[in-house]
Formats: sequence, C-alpha cells, structure tokens
Amino acid sequence: MAVGSLGVGPPSPPGTGWGRSPSLALSSAAPFPGSSPACHGRRRRKFHAALSVARPAVASGADVFAPVGLGGDAAGAQAFPQLAASEPDAAAAGERVAVQALALRCFLKLCGSPEFQIRGKAVVFTGHSLGGAIAALAALHYLCISSLSSSCSPSPVLCVTFGSPLLGNEALSRAILRERWGGNFCNVVSQHDVVPRLLFCPLDAVPVHVIIGMQLQQWPGHTHHTGVMTTRVVDAEQEGLRQLIQAHVRTVAMEQKLVDPESRGGSPYRPFGAYVLCSPEGAACVDNSTAAVQMLYATFAACYTRGDTTSLEAAHSCYGDLVLKMPQNLLLKRHLHAMDVLASMSNSNYDAGISLAMEASGIGSEATEATTARYWLKASKRAGRSPSLNCAGLSTRLGRITPCRAQIEWYKASFDADMGYYDAFKQQRSPKKFGKANIYRLKLGQFWDGVLTMLDNSQLPHDFHRRAKWVNAARFYQLLVEPLDIADYHRNNLHKTRGGYITHGRDRRYELFDKWWKEKGAFSGTSTGDTSVTATARSKYAGLTQDPCFWARVEEAWDQTESAQAEHDVAMLAMKLGRLREFERYARELVESKEVSIDVLAPQSSYTRWVEEWKKLLLRDEARTASLF
Repeated sequence: MAVGSLGVGPPSPPGTGWGRSPSLALSSAAPFPGSSPACHGRRRRKFHAALSVARPAVASGADVFAPVGLGGDAAGAQAFPQLAASEPDAAAAGERVAVQALALRCFLKLCGSPEFQIRGKAVVFTGHSLGGAIAALAALHYLCISSLSSSCSPSPVLCVTFGSPLLGNEALSRAILRERWGGNFCNVVSQHDVVPRLLFCPLDAVPVHVIIGMQLQQWPGHTHHTGVMTTRVVDAEQEGLRQLIQAHVRTVAMEQKLVDPESRGGSPYRPFGAYVLCSPEGAACVDNSTAAVQMLYATFAACYTRGDTTSLEAAHSCYGDLVLKMPQNLLLKRHLHAMDVLASMSNSNYDAGISLAMEASGIGSEATEATTARYWLKASKRAGRSPSLNCAGLSTRLGRITPCRAQIEWYKASFDADMGYYDAFKQQRSPKKFGKANIYRLKLGQFWDGVLTMLDNSQLPHDFHRRAKWVNAARFYQLLVEPLDIADYHRNNLHKTRGGYITHGRDRRYELFDKWWKEKGAFSGTSTGDTSVTATARSKYAGLTQDPCFWARVEEAWDQTESAQAEHDVAMLAMKLGRLREFERYARELVESKEVSIDVLAPQSSYTRWVEEWKKLLLRDEARTASLF
C-alpha cells in the first residue's frame, strides 16, 4: 500500500524548516489485512499538537533531550505499562527502558486530546521532525493498550516518521523487538538531514540554536518569526554542525557491534524499527538497528564527501518531494541501470541487489564509505536471519532430547501407585532405574542451560521467551524434572548445609521459566501462578503437579513439624503451628482442585505421610490445650 494512501502528506513545504509546527496525523485509513470491516469508509482525521503557550527557556541539550526512564515516571508508566515494567536488559548494559524527555512531555500533553481517544480502527500515526518522535510514542501507547485489551485481534497500527530525532535507548529498542512491534515502525530519513542523526552526539554538545529550533516547533503562532531566526543561525553555523554530527555518528558507528553491543558511545540513544534511507536516486531499507546506525553514517558522509551543499533547512524539509518522487525514481533506476549492474557483477543476483540498494541510498560505488555500506547491508540480512536459523536448529535438538523426557515420564509412572517418583528418586529405589533417570535429568538440564546461554548471548530471537512453543516446552520440563532436582538436593542433605531449596538451591533456569510462564499468563489474560486454578475445573488429577516447588514445600513442612513436636515454648509452638496450617490449607486447595499429580497421593509419598503426622500433631496440641482447662 502506498504511503500516500495512508494519509501522509508532505510534512513541510520548502523554506519553513525549523519553524514548522510538527503535526501528528492520526489517520483512519483503509483497513489492513485482518482488520474489521467497520474500518471501511471512515473519514481521515488529522490534528495538530499545540503543546505550550509560552516561549521556551534556553536550556542545555542534557536538560532538553535527556532520556527519562518510563518506570520512574508515573504518567509514562501508565501510558506504556509493558515497557515500564520491563526488567533491566543484560544485553543493553542493564539499562531500563528510557525515552527522550522532550518528546515524552509533548506526548503526555497530547494524549489527553478527545480525538486521540479513538479505538477499534486501523490507524496510522505520522509526524515530521519532533512530531515524528511524538507519533512514535503515540503508536507505542496504542500498541501497549491494544495488547492488554481483551479483544482477540487488536486493530492494526503503523507509524511512519519523517526526519524524526532518535527516541529511546538500547533497552527500548530491544523491548520493541521482544514485543514483536518492530515492523510497526518505519522511519524515513533523507541523506542530508541532520535531525535523525542529531542525538548520536553527546547531549551537551548539541548547539543551543538547534535546541531552540526543536523546542519552537511546538508553537504554531511563532512559525514565521522562528523560521527566519533559525535560518540565519543555521546558515552561519551549518558546516560546523555537519562536522560535529558526522564525527559523532562515525564514533558510534565504529563502536557498534552487530551482536550484543557493549559500547554506548557518547549518547544513550539508539534506533528501532525499519529505516528507509532516501536520496535523489531512490531509497534503501534496513531493519537491523546496528546496521541502521552504520548506514546513517555512511549515507551522511557520502553526500558531503562529494561536496554537496544542500542547506540543513532544505534537507530537513524535503520529505514531501522525496515521497512523491520515490516511486518514479525506483522504477526509472531499475529500468535504466538494472541490466548494467547485473552485467558488472560476477558473483550473484544478491550482490547486484546490494549494489542497487547502495546506489538508491546515495552511496556511489567510488565513495569512501562504499565498502562499509556494502558490508553492513549484507550483515543486516545475516543478522536478521541468524537468530531464526539458530532457533530452527534448536527445535531439531529439542526433538532429539525428547526421548530423555519420555524416559523420565516412564520412570514417574512406574512409581505412581507406591510412593511416587519424588520419594523413589530421593531414596534411590531400584538403583538401575535411578541411574538412568539421573542421567536423563542431567542431559535435559544441560540442554536447557545451553538454551539460556544462547539467549543471553543474543543468539536467539528477542521474543524467544514469548513464543508459546518454547514457553510450554520449558514449563513441561520444569514440572517434570524439578521435583527430581529437589529430591537430589535433599538426598545429599544440601538443605542442611546451604539452606532451603527454594531460597538457596534453585537453579536459575527454573526461576526464568517461572517468569516466562507468568508473563504468558499476564499477556493471555489467564492465571498461571503456583496456586492457580484453571478456569474450567479438572475432572481428573493433573499429569504433573502444577507447582514445581511443591515437594520443596513438603520438605519444609516436615522440618517444621519435627521442630513443632520438640517445641515446649507455647508462643513458639503457636507460631509454628500457624505456618503449618497455612501449608496444609495451600496443599488441600491444590488437591481439591486436582492441580496435583496422582503420585502426590500415593500411599507412601512424603505428602501422604506428612498429612498423617500433621493429624497426630493437631491431636496432641488439642489434648495439651484441653489439659490447661
């Protein structure tokens, strides 16, 4: 679908530049595939965000553009609940999600508008310059709210920005990838435009006249005055600004790595979504954030290497013409040059496609940056493909390890009628069966530890832990095997030397699998906690006990029961009995709702024997209480 059909007009006529008031267009367009027929024929709506009433005070770049953590901002946390609740990302140097302060303030004022509260439609958010950053926040808000809605299929949304400054940090970029929202954002960037590259500079290095220009875009009433003022300042200092931005974008580009970037350069900001890099020759698209940084540098450097003198104001206000001419340029270039390029390439059609993409983005084959651009265009494709290939290979390995899981299921079934597989493993009943089950337990643990290592090293898709196949496989493994790990922990008396299993002995993988399962329940609207009861009552006992730490709690109950039996202090005894009553109530609810496996109720299981011991303790306590009266 062409961009024009989505209600995106030319963002700014030539000559207005910095003084242009940014608009945020919310368009009820023709529906996307899968959208409701109710969206057909809806009238497009556009509204402008006039967000203040006074001239802004001059402030430093660090004050205006400093990133603000969504988790620490009450209004931001309410508008973006998933992003604000995201845990610090290890692959993003432990950062929490943060966004540009100026754009966030503008958005929070905008979102109170009655026209903004439109629901149930296929929508397109667009914006130019700072308006693009606000549009991106509006789209993120829409995605957050839609994903939490009870509706089965939230309305489609697309955000197209033109010459927009960077919005968030590395943690935001990765959070968007985890949520699978990257495809909802398209950032159109002109080859000469400094604004999309501006925040790669250290924030304190951003020139004051640029800060004023960015702020004044919020005041439509000052358009003419600010346009004249900004043009004069930019004409006097534009070469210095170009050199400043080129130097810092180059620094970030050199420090970036395709996988697991460690360096943050002088700026906290990083791109997300797809980047359409435009030039008079056409356009090229990359959807890998690291490759986007590299191409933003290469295209910017290439245009000034060949002595291009396009003014900063013209470069920032050219998007209307670029959008209108882009389809014609693409068709013309392909018609005139495709055969020549293909004839000159000796390797493959793939290399020819890379050459066409470079030419379309404004990087000639003779440019100094051509080699770097060619590498990163290829790397972008590999980067997008490698995690998916690794995931596919992991699926094959999961199939190969499945027989180990089946053997443990058989081991469990062989003891269900007697004492249950937990106690059989703890007591090493049937040594031959025990030995095999222990080997399978260790093999499965190694497999899942390997999965987590790959995930930590960014070798798997960012949303891997949200994919139902892997969440369910991890949960089944956990429910089946963790009882054996608990049995092994207590069989070796580690609870006496290290402390309780839940606090001191639990492997990291189980804690992560718990988190994955709970997140799955949060996003699907169902309860998945340890004590959850299914929406539909079970007619028979579960195949596996739904609390993976149930046997650890039974062991703790045994320890507390033995301690209570030897207790003579009345106050301490009452406290211990109170804890035991809590566990007894919890376990009884699990049994009554059939959330436990049949092995829990086996005649010689630890739980069955504890229930008998608990009844004796209660009788003794009742007799002691009666004797006092």
